[in-house]
Amino acid sequence: MDERRAVVALFGLVVALITGYIAYRFIAALTVAIFLYYSTRRFYKALGRLKLPKRVRAATVLLLLAIPLLLLLSYTLVLLVTETQEFLETYPVLETAATNVPWLQGVDELPQLTFEGVIEAYQAGQFDAIIDFLVENAAVLTSAITGFFLNLFIVVVVTYYLLIDGHRFHEWLLRFDDDAIVREYLEAADDELEAILFGNLLNVIAIALIGVGAFKGYNAVAPAAVEVPYPALAGVLTGVASLVPVVGMKIVYLPVAAAMAAPIAVSGDTSLVGYLVLFLLVAVVVVDTIPDIVLRPYLSGERTHVGLLMLAYIFGPVVFGFYGLFFAPIVLALGITFAHTALPRLLGAESVDTDAGIAPDQRRLDEF
Repeated sequence: MDERRAVVALFGLVVALITGYIAYRFIAALTVAIFLYYSTRRFYKALGRLKLPKRVRAATVLLLLAIPLLLLLSYTLVLLVTETQEFLETYPVLETAATNVPWLQGVDELPQLTFEGVIEAYQAGQFDAIIDFLVENAAVLTSAITGFFLNLFIVVVVTYYLLIDGHRFHEWLLRFDDDAIVREYLEAADDELEAILFGNLLNVIAIALIGVGAFKGYNAVAPAAVEVPYPALAGVLTGVASLVPVVGMKIVYLPVAAAMAAPIAVSGDTSLVGYLVLFLLVAVVVVDTIPDIVLRPYLSGERTHVGLLMLAYIFGPVVFGFYGLFFAPIVLALGITFAHTALPRLLGAESVDTDAGIAPDQRRLDEF
């Protein structure tokens, strides 16, 4: 009997190691999926009031998350291409680059951004150097594109099935309960992760709305020469940039301020400097500082300290790379919750019923 248990345990260990290795290879995609799951789970549950099937609710959540993101990326790409073409047509950058960059040789001018214009440029041989460069680096480009779409597919599938069957995994873990410690820890960790990660999503949306309103309000009083270019896009990108640790929204509004300052430097009109200072005050105070002071404490979870969460956002990308931006807060929330719930029980301390609103030093009626 013991030999059979040993064989089964060995087989389970091998399966666990293989599963862990696969999860490690795709840790970035799995981390983003967990982040999206906890960020959207409340909305998924809210759709249950409409008596929609689980699969329809999960698909609706993913579509409502993906469509705005695709529209934002598409809009940003169109503006980037348009502005880049205008810049290249205004300044002789293309001619200079063609003499120094081999795969730009033969491109004297940009083709028209139409189907016919691209076909004519291809027939004229303007794309030959670029095509040769792409063919030479086809393996690297193919690997990068394939890896991106594979990870994107994993994120969508894992998030979808976590929304549908996440409760089953939760119930499976509770089968290993020991004196209610596992149940208490899992429920507390689940609530804390949802509070933190859903709070991140709310923080992005709130700052995006504040940014759009603040930038449009500034444009209403500023002259055309120092207006914020594309205020709606700048506001939304500011909200997304709030996820980036340390620098955060500064990676959006400081380049915007630099772009606004360029015409002032060229024209030498110092009378517009005051409006540039006004924009920086609006961006720093209204968009950056006030939401961070007012909103973040309410959107940072119930147990996790705001300072520790900020350090997790800072150290996560440094240690783990890009996905550390999502992975480090998850690890922090799990660790803090363990210290608050399971660790005192394991060390023999009595559990305090904090949900009942009773302070640890408050005496109960039955003690008298």
